[in-house]
Amino acid sequence: MRRHTRPDAGQAFPIYIMMVAGLLFLALAFFAVGKASALRNSAQGAADASALAAAQTAREQFEAPFIAALWTDSIDVFLRASPFYAACGAAQGLASDNDATLTSCTPEEGGRTDSFTTTVKGLDTVDSSVLPHSDRTHATAEATAIIRFQCSWTSVDLNDDGVKDVYFFSCDHGRMMEIKPSSPPPWSSVSKILFDVHLVDR
Repeated sequence: MRRHTRPDAGQAFPIYIMMVAGLLFLALAFFAVGKASALRNSAQGAADASALAAAQTAREQFEAPFIAALWTDSIDVFLRASPFYAACGAAQGLASDNDATLTSCTPEEGGRTDSFTTTVKGLDTVDSSVLPHSDRTHATAEATAIIRFQCSWTSVDLNDDGVKDVYFFSCDHGRMMEIKPSSPPPWSSVSKILFDVHLVDR
């Protein structure tokens, strides 16, 4: 018996090839989008870490000027012009530790609340064959951390000589502390009570 070949049998193979190619392209595209999302999350983590590092370093550097403000009874003056020194150097270090480079670090003085805003660029690229220019595209992210003075205070001149001898601070969460300018406690034990550091919600 003679076997007859269907005339459309040869046309199915090119269609099959096109379908496979289309599915492969979609798979590569989804992979590229997933990688881009992961790199974006990594860059955001680096931005968060760098902003926090800058704010925490600034808080550590407040010790000498803050104690000086106690001696002169000028805490309000200190809060209006908090010194930042080289805190952005810490931001660069944390960005590098998180596979990113710091592109900007901007301190802002705001009275009882100061802030650092950092911008970073991830070191890795998406580098996908299905996304044009992805070999030159880096994830970027921005974060802001604030330093907030979270206490009210009263002071006492024990010797009636015009110099405040003791300051009593009432801080958030019901925390109380006493600081004598002549013999202040270790800054590490009081700085986190006086000044809260946290990221601003995005």
